[in-house]
Amino acid sequence: MEHYDIGPGPDPFAHSVSAFETLTATLSRRTAGEWTHAELEEHLEAAGRDLIRQLLQDHLDLRAIREEQKTAGASAVQVVGPEGRTRPWREKGHERRLACLFGNVNVRRIACRGPNMSNVHPADVLLSLPAGRHSMGLRRLAAVEAVRGSYDQALDAVGRRCGKVLGKRRLAELVIAAACDIDAFYRDRAPVPCGRETLLVLQFDGKGIVMRPEALREATRRKAEETAAQGRRGRLAPGEKPNRKRMATVACVFDTRPAPRRPHDIIHPPGGRTGERIPRPGPKAANKWCTASVIRPPRQVVADAFGQADARDPSRLRTWIVLVDGARHQLDLVHAEAARRDIEINILIDFVHVAEYVWTAAHAFHPAGSRDAESWAATHLTTVLAGQAARAADEMLAQADREQLPASRRAAVATCHRYLTGHLDQLHYDTALASGWPIATGAIEGACRHLIGDRLDITGARWGLDGAEAVLRLRTLTANNDLNTYWTFHTAREHERLYTHPHQAGFRLTA
Repeated sequence: MEHYDIGPGPDPFAHSVSAFETLTATLSRRTAGEWTHAELEEHLEAAGRDLIRQLLQDHLDLRAIREEQKTAGASAVQVVGPEGRTRPWREKGHERRLACLFGNVNVRRIACRGPNMSNVHPADVLLSLPAGRHSMGLRRLAAVEAVRGSYDQALDAVGRRCGKVLGKRRLAELVIAAACDIDAFYRDRAPVPCGRETLLVLQFDGKGIVMRPEALREATRRKAEETAAQGRRGRLAPGEKPNRKRMATVACVFDTRPAPRRPHDIIHPPGGRTGERIPRPGPKAANKWCTASVIRPPRQVVADAFGQADARDPSRLRTWIVLVDGARHQLDLVHAEAARRDIEINILIDFVHVAEYVWTAAHAFHPAGSRDAESWAATHLTTVLAGQAARAADEMLAQADREQLPASRRAAVATCHRYLTGHLDQLHYDTALASGWPIATGAIEGACRHLIGDRLDITGARWGLDGAEAVLRLRTLTANNDLNTYWTFHTAREHERLYTHPHQAGFRLTA
């Protein structure tokens, strides 16, 4: 739209000028000279926000005047609705409220009308106004604060900056709406390629989220109902679960340079290190990308991670490493997805999980915290790292037979033996260390703590399905450093959804 002079008349920004002069007059008084810097900050924060809000209101009023003047001219543009029908009538004075970062403002514009047709507001298209009352800037602020802390904390943060512009329920709805385009955003986003010598690492894990009863999976909900029907009990039985969580699947993909190591770089020799040889550092993750979901099935999250890895290595020239904690369902999903895509992968069990089993077995032979237990665990873990997990498993079981351990202590040794012998194909740590591969799932463990533990697992939180999914997806987006780019994409998609106009290509997007 070309510039249109408003002609002689009062200054359209007179209210803003008056507010600014009032502010400067207040600061010029002798009483203001007695304020502390904290009092000055408090006054300027409130008065400054009101001044900016008035500037926005005056600008919107100026646009309304120009729209009315242009419509009154002989060259008024014919407006066509989304269904392709012309709106022949013009009606001034249609207002709507807009809650923005600076408070509430009114948007006055012309409605283009026709018989038995919905109104069309060309100014809404030019301003790219949202369907609801809250601006895109306010929606972004709500989403950022809600994924950072609790909804109450987010509401307080929004109120401190913007005033009373929304309630808690509406805040939760805005967060859910903010996450609706994340899948489409990542489908259109190409990762930065790397050289063939760079390792491509995928890691998977799961973590439970406390849900409201209606948001639990069916099997978990039935168990919870059965437990509730039995009456209240003082505490859970050993090994019993409270049946109040729904598992979220988390995946992580990253690049790393090979960092060859030896077993003694991981486990110090019995008796400690001599100090003559400094342990070599392990591989460092770079270009990390995370995804997570509590709604979608685990196989879809695994497929998304493989899709991200495939985009990083479309020619299949790099070495693919998959690290998991040994859960059978995860291994089955990884194998199935790799077979579907015809990708050669190298699967390793997280060495930290292996160490936990070995340490438990060590405490069956020696007291916890003793040097003997430490030496026993170090010896067997070094054997495992040398690629001889089967030998380590057989040796500890043979020792249990020789010492005739009681059944209660022997069970820990048998469990470790079953774990090691059941995953021999994923315990080739000798090859991994020599090739410089990572052997632990620190990246995905940290992602689970950050994405879920630090927000969705806060004290007292019980989640609905849509809210938990939205917060989880937005936290992964933030962790991937993609929030700014995503919000531009999301704003443009919102415009496209709202203003499907036959001549939409001629409008300027505000994203």
